[in-house]
Amino acid sequence: MANLITVKNLKVHYASASGFFNKRASITRAVDGISFSIPKGRTMGLVGESGSGKSTTGRAIAQLVPITEGDIFYQEANISKKGAKSFLPYRKKIQMIFQDPFGSLNPRLSIGKSIEEPMTVHLKELSASQRIDKVTDLLDRVGLSKDMMTRFPHEFSGGQRQRIGIARALAADPEFIICDEPVSALDVSVQAQIVNLLKDLQSEYELTYLFIAHDLAVVEHMSNDLIVMTEGKIVEQGDAKKVCSDPKHPYTQKLIQAVPSID
Repeated sequence: MANLITVKNLKVHYASASGFFNKRASITRAVDGISFSIPKGRTMGLVGESGSGKSTTGRAIAQLVPITEGDIFYQEANISKKGAKSFLPYRKKIQMIFQDPFGSLNPRLSIGKSIEEPMTVHLKELSASQRIDKVTDLLDRVGLSKDMMTRFPHEFSGGQRQRIGIARALAADPEFIICDEPVSALDVSVQAQIVNLLKDLQSEYELTYLFIAHDLAVVEHMSNDLIVMTEGKIVEQGDAKKVCSDPKHPYTQKLIQAVPSID
């Protein structure tokens, strides 16, 4: 199976002053030399506690943070070497779903306009009426009514806002979606609904996912393959069910003991 995303020796380091009078910079190794591949059509789970580097990894792939070293390939293209203009075609292919759907939506825009916005950038061939039709279809696909199109983000529950965020991520017809803690702020019952929605959409649209979370049970339910990160490094990776049923690294064992499983 061909890889859609390949990450080689990725490093994301940040320099910061170590004290008020000390101008020598200390280095924070948020991501410190990790490598992995995601085959087309599959879900790679990426799990770790806060500060493990998992979200930074996703943001580096999407060019939302600069990388210090390493290479990121989208199929055969080295996208880590591309500037903003040459990366634009890949911005269409690579979308993100964020942890805080309210923070990722413009409060001044109706949800219809928010979902339509990526189309105006990446799907210029669509007419205004075609964009509206597509917004209506996407709302229906994520379980929301077209009558909600003129409402604003503050009028929705957290679960509904995450559905809006998913619709917005789908608006540009992406191939790869980075799901950055997409259910961690939601109630358990709503988490299961969103996870199942993402799985259905993956099948329908032939999507590839990087699914980032700190909850190992959710990641296992969602993923084909699994990476466990701590302190910027990968400590375990492999088939998701195998890693969760027979973890080798003490850190993975700790995560499994800490989290109840879900149905």
